[in-house]
Amino acid sequence: MKKARGGAWRGGSGRANGAALLALVVVGCAGGPSLREADRTNVQLGPRPYALLDALAPGPLRDRLDTCREGPFRATSFSIGHRGAPLQFPEHTRESYVAAARMGAGVLECDVTFTKDHALVCRHSQCDLATTTNILATPLGERCEAFVPAQIDPDSGRPTAIATRRCCTSELTLAEFRTLEGRLDAWNPLATREEDFLTSTAAYRGALYDTGGTLMTHAESIALFRELGVAMTPELKAPEVEMPHDGLTRTGYATALIAEYLAAGVDPESVFPQSFDPDDVRYWIRAQPGFGRNAVWLLDRPLAEIDDVELGELRAEGIRTLAPPIGQLLRLDDEGRIVATDGARRVRAAGLDLVTWTIERSGRIRNGRVEGRPSDFYLAPLLPALENDGDVFRVIHALQEEAEVRAIFSDWPATVTYYANCMGID
Repeated sequence: MKKARGGAWRGGSGRANGAALLALVVVGCAGGPSLREADRTNVQLGPRPYALLDALAPGPLRDRLDTCREGPFRATSFSIGHRGAPLQFPEHTRESYVAAARMGAGVLECDVTFTKDHALVCRHSQCDLATTTNILATPLGERCEAFVPAQIDPDSGRPTAIATRRCCTSELTLAEFRTLEGRLDAWNPLATREEDFLTSTAAYRGALYDTGGTLMTHAESIALFRELGVAMTPELKAPEVEMPHDGLTRTGYATALIAEYLAAGVDPESVFPQSFDPDDVRYWIRAQPGFGRNAVWLLDRPLAEIDDVELGELRAEGIRTLAPPIGQLLRLDDEGRIVATDGARRVRAAGLDLVTWTIERSGRIRNGRVEGRPSDFYLAPLLPALENDGDVFRVIHALQEEAEVRAIFSDWPATVTYYANCMGID
């Protein structure tokens, strides 16, 4: 297999070698336990990539992808399991992670937050337990904040505020957290009664495994990821409680995340810590340069606002990888072709790498609409050019060829794995 442009994620001087990272992905990290050889190499993609390929319009891309239908397939660092494989399995659960690894995701993500006793656990948000676990069906639900019903304008019938119920990890001890089970993240934002709050599941998500997920601590995710033979990309989630929290500072929180990799003896080259706060990335670069040089700044500000001067400053500080959402990296040109944005080209010209999020999180695509909607957070700029679900492959192709991303977060990694294998990307 050839490498993706520039090898692995890091750009500029000291760029990691793609083959070296793939070796970590395939055989396990830092000497940790790994699966049997047959299991490590027996990547299974299931029927979904083929269904998408069958829907893709005829043309050079489909012709190329058609040649790879019989595999064989292998793990690739181009494919990142976004919270595991949450298109069908509860996010940040053992079941979700194992499914993603089996689909060839060479990198898995644990979003990291903390409990009342400051144990680090894998949750997308500190206060999402109401919708991602079974807490409301347990006595621990009494720790949650009161249900806030949706507000509906009586004249238009449109919502002016969505329904919410906050349940936070910081209100539970680790022992209490361990009693919960994961569920697919879903709720009814239009609920006006508490009993209707959890009666909705996204239509495009399967419900076969939507409950009973095994929750994990951050340390347990490290052990599992080593067993699965994948690289790791933990995200330090923004606290939703006032900091310091019972003595835990933001710096102490960022330190604790790295400390668990050090305690486990994990090679820093196989860890890509992330944060939406660039100060976390800067701290890791200063305090733990072995991990910091792989750190990823997740962008929640428009890429277009970051000029060439700032890009140069970021590079001088040691920040090597930016991670904007898909809609900031791709656009349609005057002829309706999917091309890179100016921002994406400027980032690459500055010698920085790009990672992006999230493919296969939007839902069914039909005639320029997603789930019947004319807008979508991830695909909005591209919708006029998208006809059906098969165009997911066109988006992946443009991200690799036009925006030159190093890796793609996906809610169903098999599709990105199929593409990467077919294109010879490690």
